[in-house]
Amino acid sequence: MKSWPLYEVFIRSKAGLHHKHAGSLHAADAQMAIENARDVYCRRNEGASIWVVLSSDIIASNPQESEELFDPAEDKIYRHPTFYHVPEGVKHL
Repeated sequence: MKSWPLYEVFIRSKAGLHHKHAGSLHAADAQMAIENARDVYCRRNEGASIWVVLSSDIIASNPQESEELFDPAEDKIYRHPTFYHVPEGVKHL
């Protein structure tokens, strides 16, 4: 018997917020994955939006290469948020 593919589920709890990883599930296709994600991860109306992604489509960086991947940002201080003024009334930043 062939098993269904694994999907990663991301839920956005309210409009304006970012999606957070909620978990994984197996489904026959993307539509079934969304419906199953709703049933499993949004039982108490926790979600405003659902994303599902095939686990096999996710590409991750190698933790052993993190030093060379992230070090270039250290010498670019303008990338740090301390240089930006956030106006009053801006939410969810």
